[in-house]
Amino acid sequence: MTGRHPGVTRAGSDAGSGPVLGLSLGHRTDREAEHWLREYVQPLGRPDLVACTHLTATPYPHVTISVRLPGAALPELPVTAPELREAAGHGAAGHLARRSGRAVRYPGVELLVGTLTVAELIEVSAIERVTVLGAGAPDPDTPVETRDFVRPQWLDGRLTLVTTPVAGNRIGPFEVPDPTPCCADHR
Repeated sequence: MTGRHPGVTRAGSDAGSGPVLGLSLGHRTDREAEHWLREYVQPLGRPDLVACTHLTATPYPHVTISVRLPGAALPELPVTAPELREAAGHGAAGHLARRSGRAVRYPGVELLVGTLTVAELIEVSAIERVTVLGAGAPDPDTPVETRDFVRPQWLDGRLTLVTTPVAGNRIGPFEVPDPTPCCADHR
């Protein structure tokens, strides 16, 4: 079922960058939500789009989605069921405030393949900060094994990639890829 934004929660906008829309379709996992984003949002072909997933427990455990498409109206969106609207609103508000959300689509994500230095990763993408779990900020010249799967999070107002050490004095994203057969075809 679709409609002209019924059930989609607008969280406002900041600095003229456009509203953040919250959407909850009852996805049970990040993988399901990412698959939906690939099918629905990626074809828009907008490099300035930022789409995040948010884990929520209300009214049952599921994943909500928040989307910001600066300077443009989104096309028709699926309807969020009334019982999920509050959860969708929380995800949108967290994204708008830059305090929560796991970014799936964001400027430069398509360039984060192979190995880049921390400085290069920050230069070519919307990621603002890289941290090493339990160790703080890495040196800008530290190699990052992206695994072609980079999911930063909004932390303390900054899009932050949390990493862990990997072999060869390198670091890699804390979250590792685990594609399903369906989503593996979309890479």
